[in-house]
Amino acid sequence: MVSVLRNRHHVGAPADIILSALSLNLRDHSEVIGQNANRMWEEKDNQLTREFMFTDFSEAFAFMTRVALIAEKMDHHPWWSNVYNKVTIRLSTHDAGNTVTEKDQKMAAAIDKLIVGEVW
Repeated sequence: MVSVLRNRHHVGAPADIILSALSLNLRDHSEVIGQNANRMWEEKDNQLTREFMFTDFSEAFAFMTRVALIAEKMDHHPWWSNVYNKVTIRLSTHDAGNTVTEKDQKMAAAIDKLIVGEVW
């Protein structure tokens, strides 16, 4: 997708912003890691829930894009919301009666790896 955006004849500022957001490397943002260090997954109402804070909307959206790629690969899609720099994610397995399963635990662990900059 990146090469397609770069090779289009009408690439302008919006495409540059998209490319920048998609290439965001969270390891370079110690502030993001610090903001999320004390935020852990909580199991409540048959869901794993966690809030993530970022520097700004672009960084939050880049994180969501990375989570979306993981979700597709795992075939496990979260409920989430985003308001400016805050992302809330809730995980449960619909096929198991909307309860927390090993699939949710694995997804949560993969998301955690994004925050600390590990490659998933």
